[in-house]
Amino acid sequence: MVTGGARSGKSRYVETRARALAGEHVSYIATAIPSDDDMRDRIAKHRASRPPAWETLEPTANVAAAIRAARHDVVILDCITMLAAHAITGLASTSRDAVDAAIGSAIAGLVEGAASREGTLLTVTNEVGMSIHPPTALGLWFQDALGRANQQLAKHAREVVLMVSGVPVVIKRERE
Repeated sequence: MVTGGARSGKSRYVETRARALAGEHVSYIATAIPSDDDMRDRIAKHRASRPPAWETLEPTANVAAAIRAARHDVVILDCITMLAAHAITGLASTSRDAVDAAIGSAIAGLVEGAASREGTLLTVTNEVGMSIHPPTALGLWFQDALGRANQQLAKHAREVVLMVSGVPVVIKRERE
């Protein structure tokens, strides 16, 4: 699990790790949806940074199925933050409990998908608790739920890296 603030070098770090582990044999699960010009530009830059031989999966839902379907032993999932945002899009009820349940369900599915296969899953997420205090209730609920989701992922991860200004700081490493 690689976490950190916006533009801290998370994706670049994960891509470098994946290349070192598997070269051209990497599956990349991208969770961003091209919803506006800025997001389309970000997605294009991410695509350009990856080797063309890498398998790319772009699920709009059910990331667990995408993890299971990945062809390669090394899988990148970029990013948990977008996965969480998609989980709360279109909720019938926008409440703290609904946000918690939706994001919690998405993370539980991801953990289940990862546990069902062999190999290495490299995840990218944002450490939103170090960000500004959201000005809306929904923003605060999202920040809180993503913080709890990140804790769940960190609990299951063998390694957790915090990216700070492009510098990886290992905060958890378990031996196999």
